[in-house]
Amino acid sequence: MTYIISDIHGCYEELMALLEKIGFCDEDYLFVLGDAMDRGPEPIRVIKKLMDMPNVTYIMGNHDDMMLKSMKTLAVDVTEENLKKLTADAIFSYQHWLGEGGDTTAKAFLALSKEERTDILDFLECAAPYETIEHDGCLYILVHAGIRGFAPDKELDEYDPFDFLWERTDYSRRYFPSDRIFLVTGHTPTPMIRNDWKPLIFKENGHIAIDCGCVFGKNLAAYCVETGQATYVASCQG
Repeated sequence: MTYIISDIHGCYEELMALLEKIGFCDEDYLFVLGDAMDRGPEPIRVIKKLMDMPNVTYIMGNHDDMMLKSMKTLAVDVTEENLKKLTADAIFSYQHWLGEGGDTTAKAFLALSKEERTDILDFLECAAPYETIEHDGCLYILVHAGIRGFAPDKELDEYDPFDFLWERTDYSRRYFPSDRIFLVTGHTPTPMIRNDWKPLIFKENGHIAIDCGCVFGKNLAAYCVETGQATYVASCQG
């Protein structure tokens, strides 16, 4: 089976419980729509777990991008050359990242060995800006947040990778004219999308939104492409 999860945000216990609940095994495949990092208690443990799984494709999220840019600049040896990279913009970006929940990630990341830090940064640097899945005549377009400057006749590789990281999707609008094309997103917690405010997957207008707000005390969800069914575990975050 093929599963999609998004916005784990350091919720390691919930991730492990969800993988167990869906019976995830070597024959299955998992797409993660970014944002393993920040806010929750164990972001580095989450990303290391995903890195150790051979049947995972990781898509870049905005929190991953902030972490990558900050730590590539700041988590380096103190040399005269590296100090020159500490521009006002780099320091501002770091402070912005911390303000967005990056402090838990930064503390755990800086406690790692240099080799471990390099492995994580390399992994994130290779993360895709988007992925596509075809199943049963349907096309699933997987991005973290949305598509900035969306045009239905524009090819995905014509967008800048940054276009997929921050844009809030308009879930009231069908983006692609075909009812066999689905835009699958995280980033925006589904209680903010659904009329009933429930922390469940939203599926309307050609959209499948799967960030059910785990780090905010709601649910972590896995969507199965083959069955169209969702599986949930409740958050441990108070």
